[in-house]
Amino acid sequence: MNKEELRLEIGRIRDSLGTLLEIRGVYYDGQNITILGSPWFPMEDWKDDVTRRLSEIGYNVRFDQNGTQTIMELSRIGKVVKPSLPWVNIFLFLLTVLTTFATGAFMENQDISKNPFLIYRGATFAVPLLLILLFHEFGHYLMSKRSRIKVSLPYFIPGIPGLNILGTFGAIIRSKAPFKNRKELLDVGATGPIAGFVVSVIALALGLATSQVVKEIPGQGIMLGDSLAFKLVSWLVMKEVPTGYNTLLSPMAFAGWAGLLVTMLNLLPIGQLDGGHIAYALFGKKQRLIARIIVLSLIPLGIFLWQGWLIWLVLAFIVRIPHPPTLNDVVPLDSKRKVVGWVSLIIFILCFSPAPIRLH
Repeated sequence: MNKEELRLEIGRIRDSLGTLLEIRGVYYDGQNITILGSPWFPMEDWKDDVTRRLSEIGYNVRFDQNGTQTIMELSRIGKVVKPSLPWVNIFLFLLTVLTTFATGAFMENQDISKNPFLIYRGATFAVPLLLILLFHEFGHYLMSKRSRIKVSLPYFIPGIPGLNILGTFGAIIRSKAPFKNRKELLDVGATGPIAGFVVSVIALALGLATSQVVKEIPGQGIMLGDSLAFKLVSWLVMKEVPTGYNTLLSPMAFAGWAGLLVTMLNLLPIGQLDGGHIAYALFGKKQRLIARIIVLSLIPLGIFLWQGWLIWLVLAFIVRIPHPPTLNDVVPLDSKRKVVGWVSLIIFILCFSPAPIRLH
């Protein structure tokens, strides 16, 4: 904007905030406006009103503190990315239902190319897997709606049966609305993984009850890695597996195992992943150090244990390792949210497997 437009814009901002803030300085970097001032009232009493007033004139605001003065970084509100028609989400979900059912039918040794109606035999795998993903994504979605964050419905990503072991690449929710504070960040970040974890454990327990213990067959094969959560549920349901024997997972148990894997990957404390949200909410800017340590640890894990970690190493740089700040990092977490955050980190540890898939 030119000088005249900037002068008028600053006038609008002063008119909006004059009763709440003593403005001592206004700075413009060519894109965003930064205001330096002292609040007339304590931060907790007026920050929501400031956010609302600035939103009404088209601005998001991020708060920071410099001694007794408050720094507010203003940025223009962007349009939320959302599908033009709801049927896009519905179509992708139905396609994902088809691909997961087909994958489950293959697990049951059904040739759906000769008899497509046999695809229903994939239900014992597809239904629990889809429930895990639905609970995870709608945990995020409903909490976002509760916090008045504008988001899209989940976009499910279908896989190719026979090439993708799950028949899906999961789902994503798209949004450009920033988080107001770390409370909101933790609420949205933790709800999805916790909901998905609970459903995964239930599916795993029910699936293990119908799984078989078989004698090890000499030769090379694919083995699924055990996490602490998997070992615990397996012990509770099946007790000890004798030496020289392995558990042949039923399709439902495999869906539960996959749910634990998806939960673990989402809880990596990196960038905009769920774990990145939670780590930033708990530790603030220290999340950057935690994320860098995790990313560096993926290198030896990928070289020596599971090559899939190298793919996640690349994805870590795509989603950006450090987490961006919220609009108001000054607001601290309450004790209940801290407990939820630590529970989420415990779930990550329980679900972690250094080699989720390995050759035997």
